Amino acid sequence: MNAVLDPSPQAALKTLGCTNLRLRQLMRHVGQHYDLEMAKVGLRTTQYSLLSHVLKLGPVRPTELAKAMQLGASTLTRNLKPLVDAGWVELSAGSDARSRSVTITAQGRAKRAEAQHHWRAAQQSLNRLLGTQRVLALHGLIDESIDLLSSVDSGDAQA
Repeated sequence: MNAVLDPSPQAALKTLGCTNLRLRQLMRHVGQHYDLEMAKVGLRTTQYSLLSHVLKLGPVRPTELAKAMQLGASTLTRNLKPLVDAGWVELSAGSDARSRSVTITAQGRAKRAEAQHHWRAAQQSLNRLLGTQRVLALHGLIDESIDLLSSVDSGDAQA
């Protein structure tokens, strides 16, 4: 359904600029907020997220992990390397000769547990800075937007 927008909202949209740019700016600020807290335990937010997913799903095939995290295969490989090097995750042979498996180690479990406190601190701090109502509204808008865009990305949207 194509609704005709009131002329004033259309004009306002033109003055707002690029939505992609604005979202990237917001993500940089939010990412920096979390990264500052996670740096206290020697992790980046992406590493904490990866450890959390491997803990939850593991042992898991890299393709399944990439799908769950909505990452490309090369991005996952690049992000796993420092975790493997640190001894927090292991890559091993999978169920057949062509597959591999990702598993969190005891050191990885300990690192994730240590980092979880800092992740919560970052979230609570962000909630205080933005305010509860704004965070709730933001999550609502994000969820609705993802649902709307997912149908377009998957080809389910009607023209």
